[in-house]
Amino acid sequence: MSGMNQRIYLIGYRGTGKTSVAKILADLLAAPCVDLDRVIETSAAQSIRQIFEVGGEPAFRDWESKCLEEVIRNHEVGVVALGGGTILRESNRDRIRATGACIWLTADVKTLASRIQSDADSAQTRPALTDLSFEQEIASVMAKREPLYRQSADHVVSTEDKLPPQIAGEILEWYRQGKIAEEKPPATD
Repeated sequence: MSGMNQRIYLIGYRGTGKTSVAKILADLLAAPCVDLDRVIETSAAQSIRQIFEVGGEPAFRDWESKCLEEVIRNHEVGVVALGGGTILRESNRDRIRATGACIWLTADVKTLASRIQSDADSAQTRPALTDLSFEQEIASVMAKREPLYRQSADHVVSTEDKLPPQIAGEILEWYRQGKIAEEKPPATD
């Protein structure tokens, strides 16, 4: 491994490129890569859509918290792509803060809508979270989550008009400049 001393967590709304960027960044750092959504699906033996259909969002958020704890306990230090709503629970935010650095990947609503709609797998695997139109849902959910993303983030990277290798390169540069502290102070609300 490359000498990483803590995890790098990627957060942000669906469509910001967390999974793609995490894989590239992990390769650049010669570190393991974990996609929390894949861990959830493996642990639950169901797709995310199936978890939502059976138990609703609360059941999914329970799996998310349980699997985040499992990743922290059982996986080597590396890069972790988190689901867009992982930061909704304070206990998850506390775990992330205590065990790594958190990078918030951002993009505007139109960009996210375009990316998500052009991803054939997304519609199959991700349920709607509201009864709003597609762009209205993105705007509404982002508005609710933005303060939590901001609170959780050690660094913010816009993904507008950038490819995943460029985004990973920006994060790597930030990482190599020593921006990740050995120990982070507790967050204040």
